[in-house]
Amino acid sequence: MGLILFPGNGDDGTPDVSWSCRGFHEFRTWLAQAEGFALAEMRGFGGERAWSGVSSVLKPLLDHPDTGGDDLTSADCAAMAPRLAEIAAAVPREEHRTSPRPAVHRHAEDARRLIAVMDVCVAEQVELIFL
Repeated sequence: MGLILFPGNGDDGTPDVSWSCRGFHEFRTWLAQAEGFALAEMRGFGGERAWSGVSSVLKPLLDHPDTGGDDLTSADCAAMAPRLAEIAAAVPREEHRTSPRPAVHRHAEDARRLIAVMDVCVAEQVELIFL
């Protein structure tokens, strides 16, 4: 079981990004850490910390259910993509086989793929669909 994120433009030729549920959790855990908090401390992820105390622009993505929930707007995507790019840029591109931290490089590549999807959402003013 997993999930796929894609632009709500009805075009099968546009980019998408997918994860297993565990992979998406690990990706969001990495993003939360980059934003200065532990995802495991948050409500909905095993903790008691309220999301109202988080000021990250990535909150709509981090506090989104794996399945169900509202789609993210093109405005959400426009706000989040630059921060995702900053986080991904902090991880140098290198071959996963030679990296001492392959998971970090995989997360950075996933962020870059997600940015490409978000860019379509922004350009076409469509939602980011979670399926």
